Amino acid sequence: MKAGAMRRPSCIHPRMLMSHLREFAFSKRHHMHAGIVEASYGSDPVGLVSGFRFLPGEPGQPIDSAAAAAWLGQPPPGDAFLWLHFNLSHSACERWLKGQLDLPEGFFEALREGSRSTRIERLDTALLAVVNDVIYNFGVATTDISTLWACADRRILVTARMKPLRSVDQLRASVRQGELFHTPLALLVHLLRDQADVLVRIVRETSVTVDQVEDRLLSHRLQGNRAELGAMRRGLVRLQRLLAPEPGALFRLLNRPPAWLQDQDIQDLRSSTEEFSLVLSDLAALVERIKLLQEEIAAKLNEQTNRTLFTLTLVTVLALPINIVAGFFGMNVGGIPLADHPHGFWVLVVLVASFTVLAGRWAFRKQGSY
Repeated sequence: MKAGAMRRPSCIHPRMLMSHLREFAFSKRHHMHAGIVEASYGSDPVGLVSGFRFLPGEPGQPIDSAAAAAWLGQPPPGDAFLWLHFNLSHSACERWLKGQLDLPEGFFEALREGSRSTRIERLDTALLAVVNDVIYNFGVATTDISTLWACADRRILVTARMKPLRSVDQLRASVRQGELFHTPLALLVHLLRDQADVLVRIVRETSVTVDQVEDRLLSHRLQGNRAELGAMRRGLVRLQRLLAPEPGALFRLLNRPPAWLQDQDIQDLRSSTEEFSLVLSDLAALVERIKLLQEEIAAKLNEQTNRTLFTLTLVTVLALPINIVAGFFGMNVGGIPLADHPHGFWVLVVLVASFTVLAGRWAFRKQGSY
C-alpha cells in the first residue's frame, strides 16, 4: 500500500449478514416454542393435568376434558362421579372451568383471592377446600409449600394448583393402581391422608438429621450445626403455620356436613382429622426439640467465648508486672536502682517472676470461685 493511501473500511458480506439474521430468527422461534411447551407441559389444551371417571365398584378410568364436559352434560348415571385435576398456570384453565363446569362462585372467588389460609367450608351443597401441601420437586427433599384448591359435590371433585404437589401425585398413583373410591369425598379424604403421610415423612427425615446434629453436639463438634438447625426450624415452622388450621377446619365441617355425605365418608374424614392432628403434634414437638438444641449450642458457644476472653485476660494479667517494671527502668532519669549492682538484672528477674506467679495464682483462684 502506498504511503498516504486511505484504508477501505471493513464490511460484512450480505450473504453472511442474511445467514446471521436467519440464525437469529430460528433461535427466537425455538425459544418461543420452548416456552409454550414448558407452559403447557403435563396438561391438555385447557389445563387438565389428569381426569378420571369412577363407576360403582370399578377403578377409575382416564378421561379427557372433552369427554368430561360431555359426561357432565348428561343425566347422572347412578353413583358415578369424576375427578378432574387442573393446572391453574394454564391460561385457558379458569375460562374452561367457568364455561363447562357448574361450580359455585365461591370457588372462583377463592382462586382470584389466592389466599393460602387453610379452610374447608360448605358452599350450599358443595364443599370448598383450600389446603397447603409440599411441592413435588422430582425426588428432591424440600419443604416448599404450595396451595391446592378443591371443590366437591355429589358428582365431581375438582382440584386445581399452580405447582405440582406431592399428595396429589400420590393420589393419582393410587387411582392408576386400581384403588376403589365410592364418592368424591373419599378421594378428598385420601388426599388429606396422603398429605399427612408426606408430613410424617418430612418429620422422620428431619428427626434423623436432628439426631445426627445432637450426636455431633455431644462430641463437641459445633461447626455448621447452627445454620443447619436454623434452616430446619424455619421450614418446620412454616409447615406448622400453614397446616395447623386444617384439623380445626375439618372438625367444623364435621359439625355441619352436607346432606349428600355418607356415614362412611364422615367416619373416614374424622379419622383422617385425628391422624393429622397427631402429626402436627409430632411436628410441634420436633420444633421444640430443635429450639432446645439451638439454645444448647448457643450456651456452648457463649461458654467458649467466655473461656477465650478469660485466656486473653490471663495473658494480660501475667504480662502486667514485667510491663510495669520495664516501663520504670526504661525511663531516662537518674537514680535508677540496681544500675551499678553486679547482680541487678537477676534480682529484677526474680522480682518480676514472683509478681507474675502471684498474679497467676490470683487469676486461677478467681476462675475456681466462678
